[in-house]
Amino acid sequence: MDTEAQHTERDSSSGSEEESRSVRSGRLTGRVRERFSGGPAGRPWRGPGLIGLLCAVLLLLFSHFVVQPFQIPSSSMEPTLQVGDRVLVNKLAYRFGSEPRRGDVVVFDGTGSFVREAPEQDPFTGLLHGAGAALGLVEPADTDFVKRVVGVGGDRVTCCDKGGRVKVNGVPVNEGYLHPGDTPSQVPFDIVVPRDTLWVMGDHRSQSRDSRDHLGEPGGGVVPVDKVIGRADWIGWPVDRWSAVEPAPALSGVPEARTTGGGHG
Repeated sequence: MDTEAQHTERDSSSGSEEESRSVRSGRLTGRVRERFSGGPAGRPWRGPGLIGLLCAVLLLLFSHFVVQPFQIPSSSMEPTLQVGDRVLVNKLAYRFGSEPRRGDVVVFDGTGSFVREAPEQDPFTGLLHGAGAALGLVEPADTDFVKRVVGVGGDRVTCCDKGGRVKVNGVPVNEGYLHPGDTPSQVPFDIVVPRDTLWVMGDHRSQSRDSRDHLGEPGGGVVPVDKVIGRADWIGWPVDRWSAVEPAPALSGVPEARTTGGGHG
């Protein structure tokens, strides 16, 4: 018997089995790597892409419920807010029983008050624009506005007194936040603000379409409190304008309406 030949055949067979196991092991390892690295060499983007998508979803959720960047589209709030500023809108400010106060700068949905109805648009385009606006990347919807609260429900707001000032509940307000050279209002008005609504005005009065301009319309110029999106608390961009958006002390110190006994004039 040729024992040497037999040993040679066994060695050859053993080598083939080892090679097969090695190949199978290599294929398995490759599959595992593909699964955890996001796919084969032709799809290296899958892992980072999923992470990016998850981050975008988390940002949108945070923007929807907590703090939303809001791009200032016009000069109506100068000098407090300038065109292109990104303000951070605190959506929790009025969520737990608190309500807007005189002097607050608020962002609100003007549908039904400043705008009769939202303009029609393609749903997909609207979705993309809404996502961009929620991240502060594009200007807000045409139905969203930013103004300062001058009167709350029950207040009597009039303009103007002999000194050309707005009066709230009979008290003249020295509005130091107005744009230089602006008068408090070139349009006279006298209104008692209905309950659960707000009388709002821009700081750049000559460039602001606000409650004064909508007095004769169905909404009466006032904004329902439940249409307020949040309070503008900070300027987050550009970097050289980082600052808090402070309420106006001149308005926050006005007495409540019940102390005046005033009615609609």
